[in-house]
Amino acid sequence: MFGLGWPEVVIILIAAVLVFGPKKIPELGSALGKTLRGFKEGVSEAKAEAEEADEDYRA
Repeated sequence: MFGLGWPEVVIILIAAVLVFGPKKIPELGSALGKTLRGFKEGVSEAKAEAEEADEDYRA
């Protein structure tokens, strides 16, 4: 996972709880998930458009 071991992940989680508080963590996770999902959809759409343009160019 990004070259991180379990000790590093635990330290990051503890720091996140200290900085944001335990009530804010689920909101941050949800927002991050939505952002990544939107980014992935955008990349997929751009890839599909590029493939379509390539097909049109070759025809």
